[in-house]
Amino acid sequence: MSYAIMRHLRRTVILTQQIRYETTMTSVTQEDFVFKPPLTHWSKLIREAEKIVGYPTSFMNLRWLLSDEFANLAMHLRKVVGSNHPIVKTAKNFLYNEHNNLQPWGLIILLLSKAVSPETSSLQNSALAQDQRILAELTEMIRTGHYVHRGLLNIAPDDRDSSMATSMFANKIAILIGDYLLVTANGMLARLKNQDLSYLISTALRDLSEGEFFGERDNQNIPIPGKPVPFETGEFDICSDTTPLKVNNILGEPIREWTLRTMFNGGTLLGRGCQGALLLSGKGEKEQEIAYKFGCYLCLAWQASAEIQKITSDNKEHYSLVSAPVLFALHENPKLYHGLENAKSVSDIDLDKLKVEILRTNAIEQTRSLYSENANKALNYIEMFGDCESVDTIKKMIRTL
Repeated sequence: MSYAIMRHLRRTVILTQQIRYETTMTSVTQEDFVFKPPLTHWSKLIREAEKIVGYPTSFMNLRWLLSDEFANLAMHLRKVVGSNHPIVKTAKNFLYNEHNNLQPWGLIILLLSKAVSPETSSLQNSALAQDQRILAELTEMIRTGHYVHRGLLNIAPDDRDSSMATSMFANKIAILIGDYLLVTANGMLARLKNQDLSYLISTALRDLSEGEFFGERDNQNIPIPGKPVPFETGEFDICSDTTPLKVNNILGEPIREWTLRTMFNGGTLLGRGCQGALLLSGKGEKEQEIAYKFGCYLCLAWQASAEIQKITSDNKEHYSLVSAPVLFALHENPKLYHGLENAKSVSDIDLDKLKVEILRTNAIEQTRSLYSENANKALNYIEMFGDCESVDTIKKMIRTL
């Protein structure tokens, strides 16, 4: 390794360590989606999975951190450490890269790829594995870039005085970091030179964008639940059709509204990533559809699990008003909705008081049932790919809470 590379790596590591330390003193008011199973068991599963795919997932983040562009952005990010801007919490999660911080989407895609890859020559296997790694990386990059962009704060022109200067600067950094990740991911996708794969991923990007305009929002663009309706009309239909997701007559029905919001927020992205892994392996449309549904239901199961942990935690942790427990509670006790519909900002709502009311309902039990239902569907779909070490590891990851 040359002296210049070593010096650049040392500078990046120092910046990372400083941001890690300083961001521990910050808080965040924006919604986030984190899955935290028991650390010891989960870390062991991750290590087992990485041995199977032969590719430590930490390399994904390391490649981004070693770039000059990201190192420069990290230097500017230090200027907003200590503020309550959501980009600080996002950066902390990204830089820590702990195994229990986020659902390991890239690793799931690599495990699925390993399970379905054909036995060919070593040269062909090498090229296929490289393409699959790129797919896993760009899927993670798109997800992280979108996550960063969602942390932007809407600052009214009248409020843009010196006291808001830090938040405005943080917005600029968030835009730059999110754009860097998204543009890099699209460049990686283009280099694969696979038109069908590019089309699949583009439909997931469309869904991520459309999700930002679905339903009512407060003045910080944080989603607000729909007004509860008396009856539900059925489950949300998940299929691999690339047409836009159907949004009519969804708001107010807890299961359908939650499912659609989760699909918008990344469900289709993980589904398309899994589907793309089958496409690269030369599998047919039927198997690709199975992979897509597996990815979607896995995302739904993990999301339900994350929301249960947030609501039942003793910590005063922020939770989303469009999470499943909240939607179930509003449907069971519509009077709770009256305190939400007139709020101009989520920050005006007493979340601690609302949590107490939620826990008085059957919302947690209903969300657990929602998790079990989606987890079982994900298990059923992944079992269709046979019995092998990769599939067994995925099944263990699904069952881990």
